[in-house]
Amino acid sequence: MTIAATLKKALEQHGVHYALIAHPKTASSRESARAAHVYEDHIAKAVIVKDDQGYAMVIIPGDHWVKLEALHKALDRDFEFATEEEITRLFPDCHPGAVPPMGVAYGLETYLDDDLTTLANVYFESGNHRHLVHVSGEAFRALCAGVRRGHFSHNDT
Repeated sequence: MTIAATLKKALEQHGVHYALIAHPKTASSRESARAAHVYEDHIAKAVIVKDDQGYAMVIIPGDHWVKLEALHKALDRDFEFATEEEITRLFPDCHPGAVPPMGVAYGLETYLDDDLTTLANVYFESGNHRHLVHVSGEAFRALCAGVRRGHFSHNDT
């Protein structure tokens, strides 16, 4: 598998031109950025959270971490991080830890960090640990049309 079936279908339905970038197997967005020779802050990373209303996806830059308190404040919801087991059930066509940041395609409420909205190029997991998807920033914004945006992450570097 080079790209998750659900992701491929979403890209095709939106008429998005994309390229797959092969790289050696990695275990994190930081490693994927290095292996694919792209800036870490140009990687859109999916983080899955949950509360009593269900699961949601927060899409943040690869070099950032989700600020749960920012989500609490902006959304008046008490999120916590989903477990790997829960994530595996939500994304059956993806390898664990290689979730593409396309929550809407998977039926999840989705929140997009504002830091990703001004990029000319965006890269993200394809559903496995050996390929990144490359799309234009314009295409990425179109794929995320209608999702709530805000500052939901921080970078400690």
